[in-house]
Amino acid sequence: MSQRLIWIAAIYLLVGATLGLYMGMNQNFALMPVHAHVLVAGWLSLAMAGVIYRVYPAASNTRLAHAHFWLHNLGLPTFMLGLAAMLTGHDVPALLPVGAFAFAAGLACFSLNVWRRVRI
Repeated sequence: MSQRLIWIAAIYLLVGATLGLYMGMNQNFALMPVHAHVLVAGWLSLAMAGVIYRVYPAASNTRLAHAHFWLHNLGLPTFMLGLAAMLTGHDVPALLPVGAFAFAAGLACFSLNVWRRVRI
């Protein structure tokens, strides 16, 4: 679980950096919220979850960990596509709320899992 999360986090890092470079080259920063969310919710959050699951293996093989993995990794791209569509005037009404809800549910699964399984 931790290795997959860290690998996916590295992809989000590249996507976020590429989007930032693209915006800078075009001097069009309309997608800045997408850029920030991809880096924080994608790169940072998934990398940290991967490290936490590595350090606390009891948390990594639970139903909550698997729910977190899938909800986060299906919800975040949907959320970001919906946000990008809205910011560029091509709104697809269902993408943003469905993605945001799935992403938030994934974070709730992660938080509950940490509260139950991580003991210091």
